[in-house]
Amino acid sequence: MSQPEKTTTQIQAMREGGRILATIFDGIKKRVKVGMTELEVDLWVEKEIKRLGATPTYKEPVPDFPNVICISTNEEIVHSIPTDYTFEAGDIVSFDLVISYKGMKTDSAFTMIVGEKPSGAKKHLVNLTERSLYAGIDAIKGRGTYTGDIGAAIEKVLSDGKLGIIRDLVGHGIGPEMHMEPDVPNYGRKGSGVLLRPGDTIAIEPMATLGGEKILTDKNDGWTIYTKDKSLAAHFEHTVLITEDGAEILTQL
Repeated sequence: MSQPEKTTTQIQAMREGGRILATIFDGIKKRVKVGMTELEVDLWVEKEIKRLGATPTYKEPVPDFPNVICISTNEEIVHSIPTDYTFEAGDIVSFDLVISYKGMKTDSAFTMIVGEKPSGAKKHLVNLTERSLYAGIDAIKGRGTYTGDIGAAIEKVLSDGKLGIIRDLVGHGIGPEMHMEPDVPNYGRKGSGVLLRPGDTIAIEPMATLGGEKILTDKNDGWTIYTKDKSLAAHFEHTVLITEDGAEILTQL
């Protein structure tokens, strides 16, 4: 299903919002350290969103998330509610943020290893998941690109790296609303799926594990999604604009 066409003003608002989001992520990368709590990060992000003139999408009536950012640690994959958990050296932590700016949404995520130089299996997980995101973006050739082209490129990187692919969660269209058509799976077949058009904006977000692909949702909070086998997980995401001959990443500096 195609997205409604966006105006030049709407696309520019997404560019500006994307830069705001990227600025906040740059601050997180510089600030997060051993001994900080997830809630301390959440509070800082809330202040930064306001300071930079945006609003936190997660606190809007839909989706009505309790906090402004999802912070998923170790076996948690996505949608985790920030808690008073204190970061320890070696934790793998994913930050997922959606902001609203001038009526338009942008969405991005990244994963980092706290307090130690990445090495071994953790480094492999984080590096390959991020690489798969850019492989998906590189698969966009403008007109004639299908969502299956993106999924196939992501799947190849993760499969070649012997990582578990989270198939039950997908990327999505984005713009005036956080979740729009089309779905953008992290697997697929070239030439299949939805045909993308210049002007479409989508959030591409591979999620991978060091173990299996099955997921569970926390029954207590109803939000946190984690790996069934408790294996470590990583998540990377960018909002991109489909152009005539490729893609423009909106959520980067």
